[in-house]
Amino acid sequence: MTDKPTVLFVCVHNAGRSQMAAGYLRALAGDAIEVLSAGSAPKDSINPVAVDAMAEEGIDIANNTPKVLTVEAVRESDVVITMGCGDACPIFPGKRYEDWELDDPAGQGIDSVRPIRDDIRARVEALIAELVPPTTGA
Repeated sequence: MTDKPTVLFVCVHNAGRSQMAAGYLRALAGDAIEVLSAGSAPKDSINPVAVDAMAEEGIDIANNTPKVLTVEAVRESDVVITMGCGDACPIFPGKRYEDWELDDPAGQGIDSVRPIRDDIRARVEALIAELVPPTTGA
């Protein structure tokens, strides 16, 4: 892993779970971690309920665009986190792979998406703690 780790979040549509995870990681880790997201079969736009759920947290993902998963994105990443599409992701030796089992927010209302969002935040916070050791004051 380089000085600045790269994390790739992958879900099927790159419209909900992976976008929320990427939004949290960018907001909570700042410049300490490079963040990518993609989908094995991306939609045309972000799930509006996911946008609303993240807006409640003060994180704007409204202008993000779903992207197709590429071999290059996986190759560039130190950590690859899949969310329901692990079988579509190429495997490279030396990478860290995790599969986060999360409900798909597609077609669900805000009351159903909030717990998914909150689960993602907790997982992202744990990931940051693993990837970016706390700095101690000199």
